[in-house]
Amino acid sequence: MTNPNVHPTLAAALDERGYDTLTTVQSAVVEEEAHGRDLVVSAKTGSGKTVAFGLAMAGQLIEGERVPWSHLPLGLVIAPTRELALQVGKELQWLYAKAGARIVTCVGGMDPMKERRALQGGAHIVVGTPGRLRDHLERGALDLSELRVVVLDEADEMLDMGFREELEEILDATPEGRRTLLFSATMPRPIQALAKRYQKDSLRIETIAQGESHADIAYQCVSVNPTDIEHAVVNLLRFHEAETAILFCATRDAVRRLHALLNERGFQVVALSGEHSQSERNNALQALRDGRARVCVATDVAARGIDLPSVGLVIHVELPRDPEALQHRSGRTGRAGRKGTAVLLVPFRRRRNVEALLRQAKITPEWIDPPLPEEIRSRDRARLLEQLTQPVEMDDDDRAFADQLMATLTPAEIAAALVRTLKTDLPAPEDILVSGGRDAPQRDAGPRPGFEGSTWFRINAGRRHRAEARWLLPLICRYGHLTRQDIGAIRIAASESYFEVAARSVPAFRKALSKAVIAPEDEGLMIDQTDGPPPADQGGDRPRGPRPHPMKNRPPIRKGPRKGPPRR
Repeated sequence: MTNPNVHPTLAAALDERGYDTLTTVQSAVVEEEAHGRDLVVSAKTGSGKTVAFGLAMAGQLIEGERVPWSHLPLGLVIAPTRELALQVGKELQWLYAKAGARIVTCVGGMDPMKERRALQGGAHIVVGTPGRLRDHLERGALDLSELRVVVLDEADEMLDMGFREELEEILDATPEGRRTLLFSATMPRPIQALAKRYQKDSLRIETIAQGESHADIAYQCVSVNPTDIEHAVVNLLRFHEAETAILFCATRDAVRRLHALLNERGFQVVALSGEHSQSERNNALQALRDGRARVCVATDVAARGIDLPSVGLVIHVELPRDPEALQHRSGRTGRAGRKGTAVLLVPFRRRRNVEALLRQAKITPEWIDPPLPEEIRSRDRARLLEQLTQPVEMDDDDRAFADQLMATLTPAEIAAALVRTLKTDLPAPEDILVSGGRDAPQRDAGPRPGFEGSTWFRINAGRRHRAEARWLLPLICRYGHLTRQDIGAIRIAASESYFEVAARSVPAFRKALSKAVIAPEDEGLMIDQTDGPPPADQGGDRPRGPRPHPMKNRPPIRKGPRKGPPRR
């Protein structure tokens, strides 16, 4: 490492880790103008921020070639989550090893008594989460009176998580002359207010150029029916076959449900949420690192502190709450110069909200349909062909076994057996009920093969209810226990809609309707049989404004067709 602004002891540690050059943010914090000053640093995830503030702290921590002996902490790093705090502790451990620094981590979920004993034994740098640090501070186990430098890592997330009170109590316990380094991917007003209160003559370092934070991430939006979200997740995982994928959900229950579904489908999957202990989290992350698992289902708590360069795919199964959450979730991929893909699953009715969210985040995504089974199988064939055409080294045993195979089976049989073996561990793709986004065409083409002698039915939702084929189709299939292959043409009239059911499926459809338990949101739903398709005159403009619920103020619910002749 030849940068003259890097302390020689730390430069030697960087050399051992294979660092040839510093990243943009690392170079910025060791410039002459930043030396000894309070810093407000805005840098994207995966840009080497931990090493950056490790380098920036050297002037306050190292005297000569080593950190001086001290019973009380000289440096403090505060991080929002356990995973991030533990990761920071590991990074600083190797960076300051030659300087003789003692690093102690204090995070929720670990044994507090063990942490107190470690603090009593002396620590040069303490790394911890706000809640646990405040607990040690209030119990007298953490004395910050000798502190020289404090770092707030991912400060915006700590404020979002409600840690303002803890941060203020910790910072108020530090000496007046300490140096304060504030690192954050975004700079909302609360961060600016925090900097104004606890920093003096701070230097603002902005390393994210316009659009740079998204340069290594390809954003895609998948328009999907809400009933098909889990199927879309399966197909996206199979379509991309990323080395590691992270799926983000909003709640623990959603994580638990999706984890169970993917595990049942045959994916190597782990889960991360607030209900898991620290040892369970560590085991899950280790499984991802060593390849025993390839998929992680997580809540936003895992959006910070997961540093896995192998993450090539992030799927927002449930939409992020704001642009900052979108950025931090998506930032788990596209790290350290690698390319990644972030996919948002967008229910049809949420498209406008998502478009507004993306505009705020300054992201221009590609809108696509969910991958269909045939597309996935085509990709599988291409991947298998690429895998089989790679050059291989053979020893004598391999050649002998190959000769035995050739003598026993034909080349076609050998190829078929090989393909079948390679495909054994691939979960089957799911059949997506509908595809297309807001501009998808209405299904109005029929009859088609297989629908000779079909029966037409009517549902009491039409154009004035904002009815569209893409949300009528799953509604019909759900209550009638059908698949999309059983439904032919769907035609929207002014106050009602018509659809045809294949002749083979009509008896089962009638039986399912007679036993259907209608959800409260579909109160007033009515489906009955008709003599045929609707009249030809079905024109007219769609009404404007918000779409009312299709079944409000409708006749009483009827769970099945009338007895006697069909309604005319």
